[in-house]
Amino acid sequence: MLIVFDIEAVLVDGEFLPELAKSVGKEKEVMEITLKGIRGEIKWEEGLKERIGILKGVRYEDASEVARNMRFMKNAEEAVGKLKDLGFVLIGVTGGFSILANRVKRQLKLNYVFSNEMIFDDGNKAIALEELIKKLGIGKEETIAVVDGANDLKLFDLAKLKIAFNAQEIVKRRADVVVDEKDLMKLIPYISEFCENSISS
Repeated sequence: MLIVFDIEAVLVDGEFLPELAKSVGKEKEVMEITLKGIRGEIKWEEGLKERIGILKGVRYEDASEVARNMRFMKNAEEAVGKLKDLGFVLIGVTGGFSILANRVKRQLKLNYVFSNEMIFDDGNKAIALEELIKKLGIGKEETIAVVDGANDLKLFDLAKLKIAFNAQEIVKRRADVVVDEKDLMKLIPYISEFCENSISS
């Protein structure tokens, strides 16, 4: 069994770039672009380039401090622990940056994370998520995706159980389950039921 989480606004209570922008006084313009991407009004890649341009010149130390200080979603540790007990492979995915994703992976003990590289160095591109899932030999019938924004709807294509977590309307319309409370333990009953149904079938 496998579960794919969006990192920002799902595992972490917030979005990295708007928080970074806040630290240098550019929160409003960056947040406006972020919300357009989450709502699906612009391509995520286009918005990302715009936001990077606005934040050009931000120091690595400032970005690192913001990543360290972002709070996990309520009951993230408890929910992840429960999912591990159920035998899930856990993957975190973000259209944001490795500076945050790597911290989330380390502290929540996720199996894998996929992210962009912050423009401080060239870095290596992560192996495609789809390729990893194939290598793990886990089929769509055993996969769950938990997302909030339109930019992550492609993750639903990989999953049998699609969960919208405090999500935009466009995401809710495609989801099997909608959770509108900022508490990751609220997912567990639905996931436990999915596991039971998978075993019985």
